[in-house]
Amino acid sequence: MSDHPAQSRPTVSRPVAAPPEAVWAVLADGWQYGTWVVGASRVRAVDPGWPRAGARLHHSFGPWPAVISDATVSNEAEAPRHLLLTARSWPVGEARVEIQIVPEGPDGCTVSIAEDAITGPGRIVPMPVRQALVLPRNREALRRLAFIAEGRHREWLAGGED
Repeated sequence: MSDHPAQSRPTVSRPVAAPPEAVWAVLADGWQYGTWVVGASRVRAVDPGWPRAGARLHHSFGPWPAVISDATVSNEAEAPRHLLLTARSWPVGEARVEIQIVPEGPDGCTVSIAEDAITGPGRIVPMPVRQALVLPRNREALRRLAFIAEGRHREWLAGGED
């Protein structure tokens, strides 16, 4: 498991009306990163095998035309329950992002995200100030992730996915 436990970082959680596998399918599709990660403006490339440990997702963030290109690396991936990422966003720095997916019955789960700065200028900002920005962003990210996973799951149940 992680050497940076989620318990040391403030966490947001959300129930999802889809099984863990549906959520994992969204996380494992690196090209979807820009649709659910708040602030990501586009995905430029996804390493083969994403999200296995060591794979990178090359993204840009920020409003056009001031986009900054960087990458997120997968540190740990345990389908369909756990994903640990290092998200780079220089010049701000790097953040550790831990996503946990806990089953809640046959067609539901709870997804949690814990995130905090680990390097760079963002690290010197006091924790309460950092989290005042990160927690609302992660609530919205979970909302988007849930909508995508739930929609895909409904399509699958209706026979719309091969």
